[in-house]
Amino acid sequence: MKLYKIENKPLLDINGDFYLGPDADWDQLLGRDRLKDLLYSEAQHWEQLTKEEAGSLMQEGVQAPMGNQEVWAAGVTYYRSRTARMEESLDAGGADFYDKVYDANRPELFFKATASRVSNPGEKVNIRKDSTWDVPEPELTLLLSPSGKVQGFTIGNDMSSRSIEGENPLYLPQAKMYLGSAALGPCILIQNEIDEQSTIQLRIFRNTSQVFSEKTELTQLKRKPQELADWLFRSNVFPLGCFLMTGTGIVPDNFTLEQGDRIQIEIEGIGILENLVGKI
Repeated sequence: MKLYKIENKPLLDINGDFYLGPDADWDQLLGRDRLKDLLYSEAQHWEQLTKEEAGSLMQEGVQAPMGNQEVWAAGVTYYRSRTARMEESLDAGGADFYDKVYDANRPELFFKATASRVSNPGEKVNIRKDSTWDVPEPELTLLLSPSGKVQGFTIGNDMSSRSIEGENPLYLPQAKMYLGSAALGPCILIQNEIDEQSTIQLRIFRNTSQVFSEKTELTQLKRKPQELADWLFRSNVFPLGCFLMTGTGIVPDNFTLEQGDRIQIEIEGIGILENLVGKI
């Protein structure tokens, strides 16, 4: 089951059958436990669409599938991310911190974005004017219920300034949190688990040329999704539920984004999240 948000309405794809619901309060819609069962039940009273009708609605514009949920992120959950962040922070003396976090019991978790800072599929994500080295970080992203259970999966783009974070690890909030620093979508795959053999593919296009392409598998993710969720919910509450990016296994080396680039992130079973690059 896939859940899309179109003009504030929920659109469900249940094994190729499409159901369009009325305008929804997405805080209330996603802020429930047993979401899959409830959506199955509610869809029986929604308008059924043909595949062509649903496709036409999606072409008009899909929104980030969220209400006012907070977006959090995990870092150094892939060995590749550990190595890259050690390299970028070497001169600042922070390299050892990332090595220790990778091996530690407690993961790195940080606040990423409010809903107003999240871009819709097809919209612009931003790089900072005061940054010289910027990359997208493609991440499997969890939808968590108010009780902290994994309810679904979407694609996240964790936009990052490697030059700012590399200057000093304490600058992480400025490197990670700003307007247009994240994108989510195109849908939420509503299920409790995802195939660990699934691949994450990142492609970057400049003008008409593909300038970067790399993929990784979820098998490379060191920590299980529910483990990350359990840590996030320690001493914290999320009445609306929340989203949690699980870290990246793809970090472009010797490459920086430019205004006008086009980013595609594909995760098997979920779809493709595409965004243009702006500058702010």
